[in-house]
Amino acid sequence: MEVEIQASLPKLKKNGRLHASRHISKLGRITYEHLAFEGDGTIKSQVITRYLTAEVAAQTDNAPALAVTPTNYKFSYKSKAELDGRPAYVFNVKPKKKSVGLFKGEVWIDAATYLPVLESGYWVKSPSIFLKRVAFVRRFEIRDGKSVPRQVASTVDTRIWGPAELEIDFSNFSVDNPPLAVQTDSDSDGQ
Repeated sequence: MEVEIQASLPKLKKNGRLHASRHISKLGRITYEHLAFEGDGTIKSQVITRYLTAEVAAQTDNAPALAVTPTNYKFSYKSKAELDGRPAYVFNVKPKKKSVGLFKGEVWIDAATYLPVLESGYWVKSPSIFLKRVAFVRRFEIRDGKSVPRQVASTVDTRIWGPAELEIDFSNFSVDNPPLAVQTDSDSDGQ
C-alpha cells in the first residue's frame, strides 16, 4: 500500500511530508520504500524516521505481545455506535500489564464482520524518556475479509520539542498473490 505521512512540530513551526510504499511480508515483517520527502530535515529524522523505526520494531519483535486480544487486554462493553454508516460495538480496553506499545482506550468492532474498524487511546508506557505521552486514533477499513489500516492520527508530547503531530494516510492496498504453478508437458508423466 502507499503511505502519506504528514508530521509537524507546531512550537518550532516545522513540517514535513513523506510519501512511501509499505510492504508486509507473509510472515508479518513491515518494510518501507521511501519515494519522496518534502519539508524540514528535523521532521524527517526526528519524527517520521523514529515513528517508522518504532513501528517496524514493534510489529516484527513483539506482535503477539501487542495484539489487541484477551491475552493482553481486559475488555468491557461500552455501547453500540455507528461508524461510516455501519453499526459497531464499542469496547473499553485496558492492558493487563504496563508495556511499551500497549494502550488504554477504545476498540470499535464492526457488527457484521467482528473486525476492528477503530482503535483510540494512549500508550500506557512511554518507549523513551524523551516522550511524555503518546495518544492516537487508528482507523481501519474492511477489505476482502481483512481489517486494513486507513488512517492513523497521533499526538506525541515530547520533552524537548513540545507536541509532535503525525497523520498517516494509507491507500492503494493490494495483495500480491504468487503466480500459480503451471504444469508443463515436461512435468507430466506422459498422460
